Amino acid sequence: MELSCKTEYALLALLELASHYNGGEPLQIRQIAAQQDIPDRYLEQLLANLRRGGLVKSQRGAKGGYLLGREPWKITLLDVVSCLEGADSKSSKNDNTPKTVESAVIEEIWQEVHQTADSVLQGYTIQDLCEKRNARRQLDIMYYI
Repeated sequence: MELSCKTEYALLALLELASHYNGGEPLQIRQIAAQQDIPDRYLEQLLANLRRGGLVKSQRGAKGGYLLGREPWKITLLDVVSCLEGADSKSSKNDNTPKTVESAVIEEIWQEVHQTADSVLQGYTIQDLCEKRNARRQLDIMYYI
């Protein structure tokens, strides 16, 4: 399994939104894009997908922008991956019936890989990513002193 650019950018955007969650103020696309170095147009598409998935919500108007759709500790990484990758990541296992014993064995192992990955992704939330980032920043600060 590989982390897609789409998922990485979405996680970066969600991290930025989570950083401002307690303030309750929406962030505009250009703010998120500038902070996380994400192309504006691409971020706009990602946020639209995340909004459809209920992970973010948009607010219109002069003070409009995007907010997390749920608390950061209630959004798992699996929620994000499922929202963005959706059926694409799981469609191949339903389409093919193994033709040989060898194919069946390979398919079983591949399904186990997906289940394990899903289990790991289910175990981490956006809040966990924020905490890991903050801890890493503290270590970096201490290193330079």
